[in-house]
Amino acid sequence: MPAYVSRPQTVLGDHKVTTSEIADDIRAHHSDHPRLAAILRVVGNCGVRTRYFTRPIESPGIAGSAGISTRAESAFQDSVAMAERAAHAALDAAGLTSEDIDAIVTAHVTGWAVPNLDVHLVARLGLRPSVRRIALTTLACAGGAQALLRAADLVTARPGSKVLVVAAEAISTVYNHADTTIESMIYKALFGDAAAATVLTSEPSGPGIAIDDSLEYVLPGSLDRYQGRISVDGFHFDSTKKALSATDDVLPAVMNWHGPQKPDFAVIHPGSPRIISDTATALGLTPHDTRHSTETLADEGNLGGVSVLRVLERAHAAPPADGARGVMVAFGPGFATAALRCHWQA
Repeated sequence: MPAYVSRPQTVLGDHKVTTSEIADDIRAHHSDHPRLAAILRVVGNCGVRTRYFTRPIESPGIAGSAGISTRAESAFQDSVAMAERAAHAALDAAGLTSEDIDAIVTAHVTGWAVPNLDVHLVARLGLRPSVRRIALTTLACAGGAQALLRAADLVTARPGSKVLVVAAEAISTVYNHADTTIESMIYKALFGDAAAATVLTSEPSGPGIAIDDSLEYVLPGSLDRYQGRISVDGFHFDSTKKALSATDDVLPAVMNWHGPQKPDFAVIHPGSPRIISDTATALGLTPHDTRHSTETLADEGNLGGVSVLRVLERAHAAPPADGARGVMVAFGPGFATAALRCHWQA
């Protein structure tokens, strides 16, 4: 039985930041860096023109010198605020109220907090005290696809259920001038802040994807490719040179699950231009087929777990044909993959 996904609703951070502003900030803080020219070159070629932060770039918790306590608190507060707005928008778009929701699945990693996003949203949205909850707290870029996967499991297990999915990330919290590797400089330009929400049901309530199958896959021996780190000066996101080949290394397993047939459409996590292009090549897709991913990356950056929901929202503006077969693929730290086989329900 498929699970039907309503049109996602996305909320972006309030402060638009251009790549030129990122480059200027790097120059100001790292004028004596021996590889400054190379850093500015790769930042300019990262595929992102603009991104949105929840706070101005000069804030203590972004380009400033705030420590872990300030960064964690502000990132979580901002994520909850965006998540609440996105969830209300998703409920309104689906013609539902908070009382209609039987379960909530959240994806959130930026800003350590206990209780986490799920419990905060139960209170803020007025969900029933008996609502079922799944809180995904360490999946990062794979979080949105993984949340849809878990929500589809809930809908399948209990037909008639209405499951709210919410992903929220304030990834500007890892914008930290204590990090000086080229990889960390790229991440300063790559990431943006956002939240998105959608509702899954066992019966279609409007146009959108219907989830037919799913894949979870952890690449063996890949623990060091992407990983988060916490220190007294804040959150950090690290990667090794092997991270560059992570997508190529995992795609054979994805294709073995998906099969050789070319999908009619795809929702690919816009982690970087290479992630989009390598995945598209494996699936036999053209740049036009992946334009929603490329445009999301260019206009809003890599939104972590929110990204695939934003790409799916863009797809609604130019929807595939009724019954068109598609696939969603997202990659996260580890290297972990979450993928969905789906079709378009018009």
